[in-house]
Amino acid sequence: MMKTVRSDAVRRFLGYGLAGTLQTMVALSMTAGAAPAVETQDIASLRWLEPNAPRVATGVSWGVPWPKGAIRRDATLCVSSTDGKNVPLQTWPLAYWPDGSLKWSGFAALVEPNTAGPFELSQGISLLAADAAVRVSESDDAVMIDTDSLGCRIARKGRFLFDSLTIDNREVARHGRLVCILQNGPELDPGNLPPREEFNSEIEGVTVEQNGPVRAVVKLEGRHKSVEGTRAWLPFTVRLYFYGGARPIRMVHSIVFDGDEHQDFIRGLGVVFDVPMREEIQNRHVRFSGEGDGLWAEPIQPLIGRQFVTGSNRRDVYYDQIEGQRVPNKADLNARSQHLLSMWAVWDDFRLLQPNANGFTIEKRTNPESCWLPAGAGKRASGLVFVGDVSGGLAVGVKDFWQSYPSALEVRHASKDAAELRVWLWSPDVPAMDMRHYDTVAHGLDEVYEDVQEGFSTPNGVARTSELTLFPTPAVPSKVDTVEYARLASAPPLLVCTPEYLHSVHAFGFWGLQDRSTPFKSAIEDQLDSYITYYQQCIEQANWHGFWDYGDVMHSYDAGRHVWRYDLGGMAWDNSELGTDMWLWYSFLRSGRADVFRMAEAMTRHTGEVDSYHSGRFAGLGSRHNVRHWGCGAKEARISQAAYRRFYCYLTTDERTGDVMREMLQAAERIAEVDPMRLAQPITEAEKKYPARLRLGPDWLALAGNWMTEWERTGDTKWRDKLYAGMDSIAAMPLGIRTGRNLVMGFDPETGRLCQLDDQAGEYNLATIMGGAELVFDLNQMIDHEGWQEAWLRYCRLYRAPKDMVMRDMETGAEGADASYVRDGRLAAYVYMKTGNEAFAQRAVRQLGGRGGAPIQTERVEGPEVLNPIEESPWVSTNTIAQSALETIAILGMCADHVPAEAPPQNEFRRGFRGW
Repeated sequence: MMKTVRSDAVRRFLGYGLAGTLQTMVALSMTAGAAPAVETQDIASLRWLEPNAPRVATGVSWGVPWPKGAIRRDATLCVSSTDGKNVPLQTWPLAYWPDGSLKWSGFAALVEPNTAGPFELSQGISLLAADAAVRVSESDDAVMIDTDSLGCRIARKGRFLFDSLTIDNREVARHGRLVCILQNGPELDPGNLPPREEFNSEIEGVTVEQNGPVRAVVKLEGRHKSVEGTRAWLPFTVRLYFYGGARPIRMVHSIVFDGDEHQDFIRGLGVVFDVPMREEIQNRHVRFSGEGDGLWAEPIQPLIGRQFVTGSNRRDVYYDQIEGQRVPNKADLNARSQHLLSMWAVWDDFRLLQPNANGFTIEKRTNPESCWLPAGAGKRASGLVFVGDVSGGLAVGVKDFWQSYPSALEVRHASKDAAELRVWLWSPDVPAMDMRHYDTVAHGLDEVYEDVQEGFSTPNGVARTSELTLFPTPAVPSKVDTVEYARLASAPPLLVCTPEYLHSVHAFGFWGLQDRSTPFKSAIEDQLDSYITYYQQCIEQANWHGFWDYGDVMHSYDAGRHVWRYDLGGMAWDNSELGTDMWLWYSFLRSGRADVFRMAEAMTRHTGEVDSYHSGRFAGLGSRHNVRHWGCGAKEARISQAAYRRFYCYLTTDERTGDVMREMLQAAERIAEVDPMRLAQPITEAEKKYPARLRLGPDWLALAGNWMTEWERTGDTKWRDKLYAGMDSIAAMPLGIRTGRNLVMGFDPETGRLCQLDDQAGEYNLATIMGGAELVFDLNQMIDHEGWQEAWLRYCRLYRAPKDMVMRDMETGAEGADASYVRDGRLAAYVYMKTGNEAFAQRAVRQLGGRGGAPIQTERVEGPEVLNPIEESPWVSTNTIAQSALETIAILGMCADHVPAEAPPQNEFRRGFRGW
């Protein structure tokens, strides 16, 4: 569709080179008057992820994929809203195709309040909106940010994340800093508490990653340094995001645990801000968001008692006060009212504590010599606190606040010259963080599916990321606005492409859109929906929440106790075992559902941070499923692989996820030190001549995904060469991908080359079901390696074929054409998509429905059999659900034309999936 946009001719397209990468400012400004007309070509439609548009001016960032060769890296793009509102825009490359064209672009925009969308993304001349720019200036000492609505000074060294936040040259917050309270050892005796030590952030590096014109990103790195001692530990990365014309600041806070789990018990972990208080006591306010639209909002000295304070108009000012409006200073009141102010209590400290997922309390006190007074309670606080006066203040909201308990929000010294706003990601008012393993002995692979090895159950090197939003204000915000701040912090706004567009460009490979056009397809959709619904229900029932746990799901169910097997070795937390992350992401891509996105987002944050190692002995690897996320001795690349994180990074442009994916490039070197098959298939003397060993799947496929991701993100052919070295090796082997017992091969981490270790024709059931198949489907769109493409197609076609047939096929290329040796499901679907051989389509669609076929059916269990009433489906396992869904979604994407129209009888629909 062609459209005409009128723009001010003076506002010209500007190009900006940022941090060594192309970053183009493209802004659409619609203005009245006789400006020249500019034609643009619509490319894609965008919509808000959640149904309600933000009610305040909002900065938002998102990603868009492109077909190969469609968008040159120097293309100009623009966005328009349907109601004609200005949409200043900035764009930069996220990933490239090998031909240099854009594969994914990142976008940042400032969207005006209540701009509902949809938005149209177009290719054409883009124009600068002068009032939408963020300005960044750097010196040797500091970085200065000016969004036109907010000023921020960030010192390059010292304790503070920022020195000051100003609105209209008036300071509203200062001295943002990280705090950690460390407890030296566990609490063995309540009467003899271990000593504690306080640590503050110490900035070691500040990098401006983007400097506008719409969005600026500043990365701060450092460690927590002892206030009284010399120790520095707990590395952190904090990113601050600023948008031109906007006041809110997004903050992404990551820590890496680098301590001794037997000695270093974190008692409190948080962020602190000082908020200047210039107005008199009666004009100062504190607020906490509750559940939903609930809000606790009080002045620190409520003007209410047996009598009331009157203003110049003889009207009671109390109702103005509780709305956050200015009330008279004491000197402007009559003698009686002045006396009342001198007699009424002044509340100095306030706190909201969320010690678990199902209850919070609010308390306040007048001074440290007096009690904490209960002031309110609820179930799940959304996680926003405000302190300030009628001349300005600061609100801070925490994403996934109650979900990541034990959390807390505090205001101290509200009656003094500066209040202290404390955001506790781990509250000091609960027991200290215990990172130790759940037992001192191992319990066995055969007994409880556990693979614990001496020294391997360590949290040293795992990470945790939290997201906060800062809302500096020029006054006390209205109650409605305060609730909106809480909503925006809990679910930061995101623009997304439609599922139809994502499907049309084959984003992340081949998958089928939601389709209820026939009875059979409708039955399949009911089944897939039931998977999501059941796991959403389990998250609630089983309380899969908490600082180190939220985002993950569990592996296996215990029908006898009516609980997930939270305490049984390798049957507890799932840790991405059979592609659970991908199940959720593909479910989102095909549906566009916001609730599914938030599930997938939480899982990516968890599995990429907590289940993966970012430093130390196992850096680049992840931990297999266990009672503790880091408890299993199997440290493998399949858990930490970039293939699980690419979805979130590209859809949201999240830099932290980009960091995590880059850190996982270390996995190749770590495999040389931690052989993934050291126990299952001990190394022989003959094999020791190779630098390392690995399985082609899932190990090499995970590394291939890491290399592919870094290649497409940077264009650096070093990573392509490692990828191609492995592909050359596989193509030259007589059995191709089927080479070796359990597909184990020699591996050189430096070059990427693979070596044949034996002459067996391997068959390994885990090779492609840990994200490998989905990764290759996407990878094969990107590469032009004939030998690999043939080897992969042969592997799919002859998955179970005898050795002589595989070798014969190297000559004929025609063996197994009747689909007798294919692995059912997505591999068969891929062969059909590539060859058109209908025998493979028939084998693929036979898989549809999965084990259980029809939607998950639950039974209610209550009374003395369970702690709380539940709905359960006793034979569900996460392995089965994740694989059933991934198989189904892939088949619908590659064999949609062979899916039958009529739903089969229930007994047929329930047949087939053999379990995992």
